[in-house]
Amino acid sequence: MQDFLSKWGEAAYTSAGFFWMALWAFILGYIISSCIQIFVTEKRMERTMGKDESKSILLGTFFGFISSSCSFSALASTKSLFKKGASFSSSIAFLLASTNLVIELGILIAIFLGWQFVVGEYVGGILLILISWILIRLINPKKLIKKARERLDEKDEDDEDSEKSWKKKIKSETSWAKVSKQYAMEWKMVWKDVTLGFTIAGVVAAFVPDSFFQTLFINTGDGNTDFGFFTILEHIIVGPIAAFLTFIGSMGNIPLAALLFGKGVSFAGVMAFIFSDLVVFPVLRINAKYYGWKMSFFILFLLFTALIGTSLLLHYGFNFFNLLPDPSAVKITNAEHFEIDYTFWLNLLFLAISGVLIYLGFYKRKDVMHMKEMAPKSQLLETSLKYIAFVCYLWLGGGLVAKFFL
Repeated sequence: MQDFLSKWGEAAYTSAGFFWMALWAFILGYIISSCIQIFVTEKRMERTMGKDESKSILLGTFFGFISSSCSFSALASTKSLFKKGASFSSSIAFLLASTNLVIELGILIAIFLGWQFVVGEYVGGILLILISWILIRLINPKKLIKKARERLDEKDEDDEDSEKSWKKKIKSETSWAKVSKQYAMEWKMVWKDVTLGFTIAGVVAAFVPDSFFQTLFINTGDGNTDFGFFTILEHIIVGPIAAFLTFIGSMGNIPLAALLFGKGVSFAGVMAFIFSDLVVFPVLRINAKYYGWKMSFFILFLLFTALIGTSLLLHYGFNFFNLLPDPSAVKITNAEHFEIDYTFWLNLLFLAISGVLIYLGFYKRKDVMHMKEMAPKSQLLETSLKYIAFVCYLWLGGGLVAKFFL
């Protein structure tokens, strides 16, 4: 019993410490994302994404990067752009860029995993887009694309504020109130995933033995450079399966990715785990609702194939330049999370900024309304996640009591 209480306390403390390490990064990322989504309108993107294939791919990638947000928001924006006439290739480029070339994700990866994984994230995001584009050109699914367009509703809602220049918007209190609403919406979209992800990371760190990971990911623990091709391929395939089983978005998965790497999973396997937020069942279901099941499975095939190719290229590319990171350098479970250091002061600063935004949007300017289209979520899944998140809070509270008072 004492051993269980000790591990429970350690699991809860680790989860809380992980979140404390990442808090300022979450806040900074969501503030930047919210500002971009308010000051750069979707209508402006639609106008510039023309028919020229190479130009539209570049623009889709660029607009995806500056529109970085959660998967559900990205899916809705992608559907809207595709409906308004953007090519299928540029729409996929936008989707991949807005979920992988993500500012807040890069900051979080830097905190937990180091610079090599940040480089891998951004270079990998570009590789995902290139491989997807090549596959689309080779397969040329004209009939699927035509049927997908026919399924989409042709109704278009104009945003009366969309014609204002960003220079005028940035000086407007109304626009900043909308930033506040969007910022709150970003947190509303991810709080359950983040709660579950960080809780699971603490549980895994405290309770799950290394032998489990050595069974799930073959030949772990020998160092990245010792892996053979088929071992790396197995890690790449199992990585997305592990992400699917955790049912958590990419932001909540980063502490788990760090734990996997620390347990000996290859660089390629960890990158595949991070990239896998668009090859899970909720995304498959949403794409089917938008475009039909045939197109949804084609997008799944497209993204999963691109994910495998990207992870292999990253692993062997980093290995060629002798840049593969050392798993022993990732020691997040042994870190002292709550010291008075730069993390402490950054958290205080960004919590204060959050307070100012919330005051502006929800107290001073209650009259300002802002709604962003979201992909249709499963109500059963969302309700289940909400109650699971509440159970996580009870687990964390009980574990912290066990650690400090028992």
